[in-house]
Amino acid sequence: MNLDLAGKVVIVTGATANIGRAIALGFAEERVKLIAVGRDEEAGAKVVELAQEKGAEQAVFVKADMLDSASPSRIVEEAEKLGPISILVNNVGGNVGAGLFVNSDPDTWLGDLDLNLLTVLRMTHAVLPGMVQRKAGRIINIGSTAGFVGDYMLALYSTAKAAVHGLTKVLAKEVGQHGITVNCVAPYGTVSSDPAAFSQGSRFRPDSSFFAELNKADPQDRSKMQRPGGVLERTIAQPEEVAGAVLYLSSESASFVTGQVIPVEGGTLL
Repeated sequence: MNLDLAGKVVIVTGATANIGRAIALGFAEERVKLIAVGRDEEAGAKVVELAQEKGAEQAVFVKADMLDSASPSRIVEEAEKLGPISILVNNVGGNVGAGLFVNSDPDTWLGDLDLNLLTVLRMTHAVLPGMVQRKAGRIINIGSTAGFVGDYMLALYSTAKAAVHGLTKVLAKEVGQHGITVNCVAPYGTVSSDPAAFSQGSRFRPDSSFFAELNKADPQDRSKMQRPGGVLERTIAQPEEVAGAVLYLSSESASFVTGQVIPVEGGTLL
């Protein structure tokens, strides 16, 4: 299928690892002008190299911490050097910590909310004025099945992702009149089989503090985090499968699709 994305300026946040990396490289195959955003310069340089090999018309890495409120305007400035921004993928996110909510420290709550929700708000707010002015644009948020059902021991993460789902719907209502679609892809557990797909800071790295802390939790609580398997033989998605949904929602084939939260979860919600 020709997705008709060639030459379009695309921003992907969290583009140096796992899902974001697969999304960025999927867009590269469609010959876009790619802005890959991340914190790890070495991983960012590799994404740019691979994107160029895969056919990106242009590929630029922007080093930025999305927790810095000044980052979105700087990213937009860099992206607009390549042309008007057509597509924004709000991918950055993750689990800051895990544990029972009753035992949580209120001082840590903002960490999950900032990483998973406020980053989306800030980046979208920076990109929208240009899209409204041009009467065109695609915004795709990365949510989570946790936002549908609530994952055990991940109360703040689940809450933030549910909010991303809600933002997707209300924003679609507000900006549809300007020719802009807003959708969300909600994956279940997604882990690349490629060890090179994890940048510094990724929670899937062997030295990740997230899993080190999680392993200290009560084994019975840890066992409740895993939902029963879906209808397929495997329970883990590959990042390219999530990227496929994002690419579809970015294309002209999805021009009449907006305000939707599309699960990629192997039937685990069944």
